[in-house]
This record gives sequence, C-alpha cells and structure tokens, in this order.
Amino acid sequence: MTIRYPRPLRPGDRIGVTSPSSGVAESLRGRLDFAVKTVEARGYEVEIGRCMDGDAGHVSASAAERADELMRMLTDPSIRAVVPPWGGETAIDLLPLLDWDRLRDAEPTWVVGYSDMSTLMTPLTLLTGWATVHGNNLMDTPYRTPDGLASWLDLVALEPGSRVTQVPPGRHRSTGWDDWAAFPGITDLSLDTAAPWRRLDTTGDVVAEGRLIGGCIETLCNVTGSPYADMTAFARRHAPEGLIVYVEACEDSALRICRDLHGMRLAGFFDTANAVLVGRTPAPDSPSLTQDEAVMDALGGLGVPIIADVECGHVAPYLPIVNGALGRVVHTPERSELTQTLA
Repeated sequence: MTIRYPRPLRPGDRIGVTSPSSGVAESLRGRLDFAVKTVEARGYEVEIGRCMDGDAGHVSASAAERADELMRMLTDPSIRAVVPPWGGETAIDLLPLLDWDRLRDAEPTWVVGYSDMSTLMTPLTLLTGWATVHGNNLMDTPYRTPDGLASWLDLVALEPGSRVTQVPPGRHRSTGWDDWAAFPGITDLSLDTAAPWRRLDTTGDVVAEGRLIGGCIETLCNVTGSPYADMTAFARRHAPEGLIVYVEACEDSALRICRDLHGMRLAGFFDTANAVLVGRTPAPDSPSLTQDEAVMDALGGLGVPIIADVECGHVAPYLPIVNGALGRVVHTPERSELTQTLA
C-alpha cells in the first residue's frame, strides 16, 4: 500500500473548519474571522462547521457531534482540506467513533493541525495511508511565514511527487502568545531568540532518510500500543527504508515526558526510526531532569541521531511536516534542513 496524497488545492476549492477538540471562545472570534479571511485571500472558500463553541467547556460539542462533523467533512468531495482553529485536550474520544473502513475507501482529504490534532492525524496516516500535515493551525495561519519555511497552505497545494526543502531561520519566539482578543489582526511573529538545531546524542554531521511520522508526545503517548498507533505495521507497509520520527512536548514536566517517551519506546513507536527530531518546547524542566535529559534517558539507547530544537512544536515559528512523506534531514555546523518529497 502506498501513501495516498490528497489532490492539490486550487483556487475555488473549499476548506472545512471544525473543532474536533476545543472550540473558540466568543472573545477570540475576531481572530478566527481574521484567520478565515487570510485563507480566503488565497482564493479558497471556507465552510465553518457547527462544532466551534469554546465557551461551554474543554470541547466544542459532544463526542458524537464532533465525530459526525469531522466524518462529514472528510468524506465530502467538495471539501478539499480540513483545519481546526487549534488543538485542545481530548480529541482521543473521537477515535472509536470514526468510520475507519469508510475513510480507507474514501478519496483522501488534507487534514492540518498540531497539538491535540496529532491524536487524530497520526492515526489517520497510520491506518489509512492518507498524508496529513502537522503544521500551524488556523488561528496561527495569519502569521507571515519566515524565510526558509513553508506554510501549510503551500504544502497542500503541491502536486504528488513534489519536493520542498525547509531551512530553519535559527530564531524562535520566547515571549509566549499574542493577545488575540485585544489584537486579532496580528501578522508579525517576534522571533527574539537565536536557537539553531542541536544534536543531543553525540556530535557529528547527520544525514538521515525515511518516511516522516510523529506528533505531540502528551497526546500520542495515550494511543501508542493501541490499534490506532501501530508504527511497526505502518513501516512494514509503507517504509521499508525506515522512518524519521518527530516528537514534541507541549507543557508537561521533564519527568512526565521521560515516562511518556519510555512508554512509547516500549510500545514500538521508535523501533524503525532512522533518526528522531525533537521539537523546541516551552515545557518546564524538572528539579532533577531537564527536557533534553528526559529525551536522552528514554531514547538515547536507540543508537540513531537525535536532533533537538526543531520547529515542529508549540514554539513559533512553525515548520510543517507531511506525515507519510519521504524525508531527508541534514544537520551540520553550517546547515540544517528538512527536505520532504510527496512520493
């Protein structure tokens, strides 16, 4: 079975917006509207679903309602991509409610997002072979993309067989989140701190290849080892050359991340990895363990390159990664880059 790449988006295509996890509070509706206009300015139509409420609790609607709306958008031929406003907390409750057989038989649709969206997108790639985009969510989309990086809107417009190389800017934002309620039209990212990629396991240049797959540690640790996250079976079907696995932490302490990564390793999440990319994180260290030490404690014995401070997590800027694409990562003192081929 080959990776199934959705048809490239073209002006006039429709993008569905729904909240499979957390919705948008009324106080942030201005940012949502501004983000929708940003997408429409690229020539796309936008359909906003019913599951968007961010004031009633930690999810936008009941699990059944969220699953129904997501299934409808994923199987509607007129909707070519689905993107959430952002992640959230408990998208895991949708997994047993989705019709996976129907999704396997359906024409693939681009699904975009990160954070709690990993709970849905990574299983979608693993179980159906659909390529998905781990990239900035809708509320982040208005930010101007730094030189060297791509936007998810760029990736979903690529033809199958296309190749894109992203070179990180070497700077990130350390000052938290913008106040979207007060300033919904913000488009400039303040990248105030220099921080290039770093090799954690040893020194030396890295050149590694494999199919790309991964996501948020705090959400994926809960499905690893279940039928929804069988990395070994995915590699056997799609990646005899092995995988490039990327992971990132949102907010959990180093000790918890250490335990989660150990559990994911025991469940086979990293068994076929040729390299591991670790996203830059705002998550705190623990008194006896740093986030770097947590990664090395759990994954240091893999014997593969481990590269930290990759722009694939909860710290801006955002380097979108296509789950299922062929990846080639290069890291030397002179240059760091990730090339993705939609093949």
